[in-house]
Amino acid sequence: MHARLTAIALAALAIPASAADPVANALTIYSGAPAGALSPDQYRLGGGGQVPGYAVVRHERAIDLAPGRSEIRFTDVAGLIDPTTVTFSSLTDPAGTRVVEQNFQFDLVSTERLLEKFIDRDITVEQVRGDGTERFGGRLLSTQGGIVLQQDDGTVRTLSHQASVTLPGLPGGLITRPTLVWDVLTQKPGSHVSRVSYQTAGITWWTDYNLTYTELPGNECRLDVGAWVSIVNQSGAGYPDARLKLIAGDVHRAPPASPVRAKVMAMRAAEAAMDAPAGFEEKQFFEYHLYTLGRPTSLPDRSTKQIELFPAAAGVGCERTLVYQGARDYGLGGEPYTDRGFGGTGNRKVDVYLSFRNDRENGMGVPLPAGRVRVSKRDPADGSLEFIGEDRIDHTPRNETLRLQLGSAFDVVGERRQTDFRIDTGRKTMSEDIEIRLRNRKDVPVKVLVKENLYRWTNWRITAASHTHEKQDARTIHIPVTVGPDQEAVVKYTVRYSW
Repeated sequence: MHARLTAIALAALAIPASAADPVANALTIYSGAPAGALSPDQYRLGGGGQVPGYAVVRHERAIDLAPGRSEIRFTDVAGLIDPTTVTFSSLTDPAGTRVVEQNFQFDLVSTERLLEKFIDRDITVEQVRGDGTERFGGRLLSTQGGIVLQQDDGTVRTLSHQASVTLPGLPGGLITRPTLVWDVLTQKPGSHVSRVSYQTAGITWWTDYNLTYTELPGNECRLDVGAWVSIVNQSGAGYPDARLKLIAGDVHRAPPASPVRAKVMAMRAAEAAMDAPAGFEEKQFFEYHLYTLGRPTSLPDRSTKQIELFPAAAGVGCERTLVYQGARDYGLGGEPYTDRGFGGTGNRKVDVYLSFRNDRENGMGVPLPAGRVRVSKRDPADGSLEFIGEDRIDHTPRNETLRLQLGSAFDVVGERRQTDFRIDTGRKTMSEDIEIRLRNRKDVPVKVLVKENLYRWTNWRITAASHTHEKQDARTIHIPVTVGPDQEAVVKYTVRYSW
């Protein structure tokens, strides 16, 4: 018997089939992937080892066991399985059936691996040349970088892997798919329903929120909030008609040599209409949230699937805020910053924020998993939705406020400068005069929240100010300012530090 392979193409080798057709698949998916974290190549081409997530997979199968010991081969497993997490159990006879030995076989057949099995053995090679095909035999010496062949006369020839090779037979020990093998001992022969469970890498999910913004007079607005979960499966296996669960919360895992903390995300589903497909049902689970899809779904390998999290919530009240921070947000050091020029003042951008309360009174009140939030606004000229910004949110429980940064205002600019600085090293005090100019080139008034970071030292006091201010924390003040249409507003204050 001869086997033939050309270039890197190879026919699948026959191995023992799975014990029986699948009865049920179930997955609980955990994720460390913020929305948009994967590249298009990871979406479409594989690279599952780089996908920041994992899943607990459970298969239920009907199998036939002979009395005493039997070998069970299970081939429909993920290529990125963690073999240390595998468990096998009989649901029919859990007390009288046990695993004596367990093996994970992953020596998959490939051109390279197949040729390696024939090193120091005779093979036949055909190579196409310009004037025809040359056929010769010899002993295979190496496959590194090409085929190194020693012919009967002692001549050594080097050929590329593109040559056609005829092998004297098929070697043992190679398989076409990752395979779990159990040596099972049972006192109850016959048909059993078995359950196989394991963890696999290469599968992740996150939440994408789609918000439609409607502007109202003043700074008020309304949002229509929709949400979808995106699932990427690059685990090396498909899961047809699977029962799907997602866990919300930060589940700790023992770190590998290079520590990686797996953050998990999940979603909350509101009740759908009676004639709609069953959605997700949410419940508290330990210190996390567990979300169960009310219908089976299929997750093919190397695929991306999206499932609606909850029906869109309409008319959610929101507020638009313009924020100007002219200086960088410096951290406090171990001593006062007495350098006159410390702290940049060159930022002119006024940032745009949207905020809304996640409570029932505002039309929400659901646990929101971490994910990316995209905001669009409808163009009244043609009714199309135009993208106006996006941000990411962390896991957000109900009754909390979300704040989204969408971008920078085009027609509102700021300018911050230091007008005076005084220091008395004997008395250990220093004073700084700050001037902030806000220019509004719109034809309507705007409200701008000026955020100032008092970074020079922990002990400070505002000794003079042109506008009222609100202390936010130990080093931050907010100054609300209204700027008229095509007008400029000037904010001045003096801060005194002591140590």
